[in-house]
Amino acid sequence: MPLVVICGYPCSGKTKRAEELKEYFDRNTERKVYIVGDGALGVERNTVYADSQKEKEVRASLKAEVERKLNKDDVVILDSVNYIKGYRYELFCLIKHAQTPHCLVYCLTSDEQSSSWNRSRNADEQYSQDIFDALVQRFEAPDSRNRWDSPLFTILKDDNLPFESISDALLKRRAPPPNQSTQSQPLTSVNFLYELDKITQEVLMEIFNAQKTSVPGDFISVPGATEKISFLCTITNINMAELRKLRRQFISYSKMHPIENTAQIANMFVQYLNKSYH
Repeated sequence: MPLVVICGYPCSGKTKRAEELKEYFDRNTERKVYIVGDGALGVERNTVYADSQKEKEVRASLKAEVERKLNKDDVVILDSVNYIKGYRYELFCLIKHAQTPHCLVYCLTSDEQSSSWNRSRNADEQYSQDIFDALVQRFEAPDSRNRWDSPLFTILKDDNLPFESISDALLKRRAPPPNQSTQSQPLTSVNFLYELDKITQEVLMEIFNAQKTSVPGDFISVPGATEKISFLCTITNINMAELRKLRRQFISYSKMHPIENTAQIANMFVQYLNKSYH
């Protein structure tokens, strides 16, 4: 169901707003509400945000946890800095894939106010000043003109959350339409990906073995395919690295355009290879 992305400077009141939203939905709906955030992952902020690779891994873990919890019934609240607009775009693609609405709650504070709140925390919960300053400097503020930042609710420190407006944005608004890059593909066979990988690998092995005995002019038969490999007619030394590259391209295309009858995969792959080499 809907996703609420909360963003703002470190120590800008994000967790408080997430808890307020959860309480509202718990009280006014029958939906389960999940808060996903740094706290649940046990993130040691001064260690993670000082290392770009570790920070990237944390963002990936948060995104994966959001993806696991998104469904048709529940509300998911992502409570993190979410300061990178590219990452917010990735989350937007995620909700398009899940075909569910989302909104952004931006906790807007000055860096002086957030820094003051940071210093008032227990020592083990504080950001170091260097990490705090770096996150503030890198922060990319949301813009409602961007579809991934809209609808946008900007909340100042003394504001009350507009609960009804947020609820309407999540529960009464249609999900953004999926596109080819985000739409869940109708894999009619649960074994489609397995068969795709296995059959294309078998075709490559047939070509590899055929090189040992074939001569120019031979057509190579492939088990499960009525089409024959024809490019051996003119090529004596097959570049296996190139074949593997073509296999990866064919698999990527097939994932986006799955077929019901997996028995056709071998023929389709042979045709793809023949056309690629002609």
